[in-house]
Amino acid sequence: MSAFICKRLTTLFLIISFNVSASGLSDALANYDGKGLIFESDDGLYLMQVRGRVQTRFANPGLGQPNDPGDFIRESGNQFDVNRARLKVGGHMVRDWLKYYWEYEVADDRTLNATIMVEKYDALKFKVGQWKVEYSRERSVSSGGQQMMDRSIINRIFTIDRQQGASVYGHLDGGGALNMNYWAGVYTGSGRGEYNNHDGENLYSGRLQWNFLGEEVGFKNSDIKRSEKPKAALAIAGAKYRSIYTRFSSSGAGALDNVDIGESAGQYDVKQYVIDAAYFYQGFNAQAEFHEKSVTDRINGGIKTRLTGYYGQAGYFVHEAFDWWPEPLEIAVRYATYDPNTADNADEFFEKSLALNWFIRGHDNKVTAEVSHISMEQSDIEVGDRTTWRLQWDVSF
Repeated sequence: MSAFICKRLTTLFLIISFNVSASGLSDALANYDGKGLIFESDDGLYLMQVRGRVQTRFANPGLGQPNDPGDFIRESGNQFDVNRARLKVGGHMVRDWLKYYWEYEVADDRTLNATIMVEKYDALKFKVGQWKVEYSRERSVSSGGQQMMDRSIINRIFTIDRQQGASVYGHLDGGGALNMNYWAGVYTGSGRGEYNNHDGENLYSGRLQWNFLGEEVGFKNSDIKRSEKPKAALAIAGAKYRSIYTRFSSSGAGALDNVDIGESAGQYDVKQYVIDAAYFYQGFNAQAEFHEKSVTDRINGGIKTRLTGYYGQAGYFVHEAFDWWPEPLEIAVRYATYDPNTADNADEFFEKSLALNWFIRGHDNKVTAEVSHISMEQSDIEVGDRTTWRLQWDVSF
């Protein structure tokens, strides 16, 4: 992350720590509530929660998802990796509605989140900093709360990922079906770690979610709590920006496989939208998304690339139907596909995945076993496929 943000973030945490100490800690030692160490002043005006997370993974063959013909033969053999190792710090200062959150990836040495939030009113909230833009449901679900081991193959193509900017958002509850969430923001459009807008054009994004069964549906997977009443949400989101970049990830800004990074500022005009849905009831959870994205090259004759993709995913605690099935064990499946260029009718990718999740302590301590088959077709002829077996242990503390 930029030195600019890091310096100010360090200053912020020093100020918070000083005020917590000055106000007097409630106990001589920090309190541990099962979800991190809690430091709180006696007057309750300052609170800091410190958490850690480690995710270890074994895979055969390869840890990543293939996205071009060479990927299907490039990796082989067993691989073991500390896939994620994170430090998280959050809380409030001066008032319980003035909040902050910081997240650091130790494994890859990068700051993921650095955000200050004003959340006094449920219907009208504001935040500024760097975070994962609330665009698609799949990407908004924390990697520590996923149902499958990785997000689907379409996430890499369509996500807006982490950006630096400002956003207004809130929850509107008018009773019954009049229950909605909204997010609207403006960002630099340069991805994680970049506070500079190299093109002079912002990224604009908005999401509207309708909780039509009357209860707010958060960004989560797996119905661990066995919802007594059905919960469901339907959402639409859109984004637009001009940039030399056409793709984002936790690593930062980059380019789609069939589009080079631009050579001139604002070379690509990118517009995209997603429609997604989610459902929870008595141990069953399902979600799905449909994406469309267009990339117009404003320098080279207005060449336009259109991408489409979708996935469907579901999980179920079978113990809800059969007593002999272990209560903490969930089975989940997913199907996903995308077309990186609808005009040429050439390349198309497919994913079929099956996972078993054993929840030791919810998403804070779980073991996942997964088998995933990813294939690529060119002009309806398969040119590559790979089946990967993986085992993962994810612990937050």
